[in-house]
Amino acid sequence: MSGVAAPRRGRGLRRTVGVVLAMAVVGAAVSAVWFAVAARPSAVDSATVPVRTGTAAVTRGTVTARVSLGGTLGFDGSYSVVHQGAPGVLTAVAEQGATVSRGGSLYAVANQPVRLLYGATPAYREFAAGMSDGPDVRQLEENLIALRMAGSQQLTVDERFTAATAAAIRRWQAAWGLPAAQRTGALSQGQVVFAAGALRVSQAQAVAGTSVGPNEPVLSATSTARVVTAQVTAERQHLVHVGDQVIVSLTDLSPVPGTVTRIGRVATEDTSSGGGSASPPATLPVTISVTLPAGAADLDQAPAQVDITTQTHENVLMVPATALLARPGGGYQVRLESGRNVQVEPGLFDTTAGTVEVTGDLTVGQRVRVPAT
Repeated sequence: MSGVAAPRRGRGLRRTVGVVLAMAVVGAAVSAVWFAVAARPSAVDSATVPVRTGTAAVTRGTVTARVSLGGTLGFDGSYSVVHQGAPGVLTAVAEQGATVSRGGSLYAVANQPVRLLYGATPAYREFAAGMSDGPDVRQLEENLIALRMAGSQQLTVDERFTAATAAAIRRWQAAWGLPAAQRTGALSQGQVVFAAGALRVSQAQAVAGTSVGPNEPVLSATSTARVVTAQVTAERQHLVHVGDQVIVSLTDLSPVPGTVTRIGRVATEDTSSGGGSASPPATLPVTISVTLPAGAADLDQAPAQVDITTQTHENVLMVPATALLARPGGGYQVRLESGRNVQVEPGLFDTTAGTVEVTGDLTVGQRVRVPAT
């Protein structure tokens, strides 16, 4: 039977160092508080406009509310490859950063490679004629066909080990370079490891030349899927949802799209600062899948900026957020180029574009006053 690539949760999904929650103003209610503070420092009345002003056009378009988070680019998942074969001397192990795909060698004991196959059920026994039926046999047969050791007309994929299964294993053993006398048509315990897909070696946990026995870890690995892991405070968790579309910004790369795939359910506190009254708030991990452009560097643990789209309003009137002025008694207004004040009701704020959705007696093309740049 094989070593088992067991998923480990925790490390890689929870990164507190370098992950900073950026301030995001989302929705009219939250945004209004910010602008109320910004628009009413000292004694500012409804007619007050900065002496130096410019103008900007009222436009119609799309306003997108976002939550901005700092995160870390890495690889998804965490797996421990554990030896389950006979004890022996470790003679080879895949290098750190190497990607091992279906049929590839993860490590070798006594110069006998342990190979990776894909599947959800761990390999827990020898594969040989006379074994009982089981889902692990189906997984093996699916892999033999994927490796082109048999065609669908030669091998029926089911849970039964047959003569056709043994023949496909012999062809696989021939592809390894084994002489005919060693092509047994069987796989002993520990010759294969099942994992969900290709593995990227993150660290060797045993050194070639040392002895390894059953249940001893040989290496740790991740999947090859790229993800950004960020932290969101528990009080802002309701703003982020699985399936939300995001924009990920990385150093020296153009922004790339991504999707929120997981949100942790248990909030944790970062105790690395030693606690105290100034301890940071509890956070939950957010995992974002991302596809990097071809030719991008094999970045790992690189800082990333994530802008998560939480709400979008299309075909709405909008003005620069800096055009909003506080009205006496509450509410907001904008000042037209002519000097006339027009009461408006703010909607969504786009903190990235610096625009705000408004409703009021405005038309596209009118110009409103904004602070001069």
